[in-house]
Amino acid sequence: MPIRAWFPTFIYCEPLQRGGARFSTELAEECRRLREYDAAGRAWSAKNYPGGYTSYGSMAHLQKFSSTFATLEKKLTRHVRAFARALELDLRGREIRMTDCWANIMPPAAAHSLHLHPLSFISGTYYVATPPGCPGLKFEDPRLDRFMAAPPRRPDAHAKNKTHVTYPAEAGQVILFESWLRHEVPPNRVDAERISISFNYNWA
Repeated sequence: MPIRAWFPTFIYCEPLQRGGARFSTELAEECRRLREYDAAGRAWSAKNYPGGYTSYGSMAHLQKFSSTFATLEKKLTRHVRAFARALELDLRGREIRMTDCWANIMPPAAAHSLHLHPLSFISGTYYVATPPGCPGLKFEDPRLDRFMAAPPRRPDAHAKNKTHVTYPAEAGQVILFESWLRHEVPPNRVDAERISISFNYNWA
């Protein structure tokens, strides 16, 4: 072949576990209780996450305070290890660990602007409640700011050549990506709450 692909960007998407509906229901109830209890988080969200709720600015280490989230950490770590193996990362015998874990609730019209996750190497989202039609997770080609004079891609371009790709939000699914990859969640256009849990991993 005269043309080969180099420097790929990997995104991992798998169910957390088989038959996880009951566990997701428990998580959804706990996320809603957390919103009611977390006055500091609601105040932070009003300034930084308009229309929605996130515990990121108040309680970003939920795996340390809740047995439900500690159980989630154990389940997620298995997936993160598999992803790290696929990336062929040399961890030099060190352990990976969850450093941050927070809840997100997106009512109608709430959105999460383009961002990345510094000070970690693998980040991800676990979908707890995803009403039909709610927004997915939109990723940006990490080279986009270097395209300079490049023309736009054709509308019928292959998925691997597009500048953005969106993974649908599906309850029970885990999505993992390298933390430097920019992503966003478009506005929620449905009349129901989208609930997810975001997290970061580091190695030490």
